[in-house]
Amino acid sequence: MYSRVSSLAILVIVAFTIAGCKATPTPTGPTFVTPPPSATATPFQPTLTLTPALPTPTPEPLAATVNGEGVSLSEYNAEIQRLQASLKDTGKTLQPADLQKQALDELINETLLAAAAVKAGYKLDDAAFQKHLDDLTAQAGGTQSLADWMKNNYYDTDSLKKALRRSMAAAWERDQLTASAPTTADQVHARQMLLLDSDTANLYYQRLQAGTDFATLAYVVDPDTGGDLGWFPKGYLLLPEIEKAAFDLQPGQYSPIIKTAYGYQIIFVIERDSQHPLSTDARRVLQQQLLANWLKEQNSSAKIEILVPSP
Repeated sequence: MYSRVSSLAILVIVAFTIAGCKATPTPTGPTFVTPPPSATATPFQPTLTLTPALPTPTPEPLAATVNGEGVSLSEYNAEIQRLQASLKDTGKTLQPADLQKQALDELINETLLAAAAVKAGYKLDDAAFQKHLDDLTAQAGGTQSLADWMKNNYYDTDSLKKALRRSMAAAWERDQLTASAPTTADQVHARQMLLLDSDTANLYYQRLQAGTDFATLAYVVDPDTGGDLGWFPKGYLLLPEIEKAAFDLQPGQYSPIIKTAYGYQIIFVIERDSQHPLSTDARRVLQQQLLANWLKEQNSSAKIEILVPSP
């Protein structure tokens, strides 16, 4: 490096010496000094440094999208495995198409609920999440027990954390929805006679028409409760035809014979109250209906794209 600098300095000195020793002609007339031409600046050319492009990460395969949010193929397949395992424990089976639908419905509904929770102001900081995870570990019986449970339920650490965050948000929104269910409702207090064949049902109906008290006959049919159905709102009974008959009647009236999946029934309305307090079980049923209606509405209005083929 030193020799290059020295050579460059010598070349510069020699160049100036030659220029100083060059002969200059003697002028014979007036001397005109012509200004040197203007120097033209050479534009600065920046040195370009090419940075190698980073590899683009491969997008995770998706089973569905819900309003643009992805449901991964891996969690969908794991959900199917969990459903299959739970069905095996109960001895039940589902067709592949039904199994696929149930798994997708569960994941889509949770995604809709979690998104609604965030929109409503739900927040989960890292400390609160870690506490929940620690509680879950303790409930499982320790770290190793939780690891065994995860393996048996087709979770790894990342998928468990993702599912846990989503389920916590979904549970929060579910609680907000069900808390809005009323505590009172229009209800009837009714009694029934359930007969197994039409001939017996006709016999009891004729006795009612002859003036026999309904409760007296109901205790003959059912000595323990006299067929008392208690108070119930609309949407509570398993048989909609019985429920409709009860709400169509006025207190003190009985229905004609109604054929149902259980036999032949006659309904008598004891009393009715438009704002009767709901029992715990009746309110739970209404809460389930409220949640089901919300999910149905959300599913119909959301942009949902299913990306897995039907089996």
